Amino acid sequence: MELREIFNREEESYDRYRPGYPAEVFAAIRAYGHLMPGDLAVEIGPGTGLATGPVLDLGCRVTAVELGDRLAAFLRRKYPTQRLQVVQGDFMNWTGEEPAALVYSATAFHWLPAPESYQKVFDALRPGGTVAIFRNHPYPARMEDESNRANERVYQKYRPRAACPPEFSAADCAPTLDALREAGFRDVEARLFHRVRRLTTEQYIGLLGTYSDHRALPGPLRQAFEAEMARELDAIGGEIRIYDTIDLCLARRPEL
Repeated sequence: MELREIFNREEESYDRYRPGYPAEVFAAIRAYGHLMPGDLAVEIGPGTGLATGPVLDLGCRVTAVELGDRLAAFLRRKYPTQRLQVVQGDFMNWTGEEPAALVYSATAFHWLPAPESYQKVFDALRPGGTVAIFRNHPYPARMEDESNRANERVYQKYRPRAACPPEFSAADCAPTLDALREAGFRDVEARLFHRVRRLTTEQYIGLLGTYSDHRALPGPLRQAFEAEMARELDAIGGEIRIYDTIDLCLARRPEL
């Protein structure tokens, strides 16, 4: 089983524990794309619909292309509206009948092959249409934060690494922006959004269980990891603060 297919087995936990996206992200997409009610938006990898509902709220019709059969079924139950069409399958094999005003992907596009995926998006858009690729980058490793130090102690014991990964920055958007330009898009730009999430011990352990690399750990190692993480966080008040950066990459297919 591919790592990206693990999500299909944990749809209830994914919907419960994964964060959505700030309203400012969708406002920026609407303004950039000059989206109007009734416009067609194609979503790549919607999962449980954390970014589907907000685009439906913009008045768009949404075609959501989801690889997992259980996730696709969950999405249909969650949003029983005629403005949502859920297609179960791989976006790379999908063929749309109507050019889209918007093609977007929230924390899913990195699973697709490049550069083919960028060309696929280009072809799915109408002239002047918008692509929006955004992703949440959680960062629980600010060492001035006591809860982040506790988190790092557990990681170093059970999943040791040479150093903490750096926090996401504007420079990290460059590969996506370059790939969009190479695919023929114009007006390419990136925007960053920030927030701080405060999670209880239970919420954090639940969140960890939605990550593909964590789910792939051998059972005994995963259980020991989670038990010690719970002890560490409970000892300092039962909460962790996670510093999120959401990057939004926007571009247009040129007009004819």
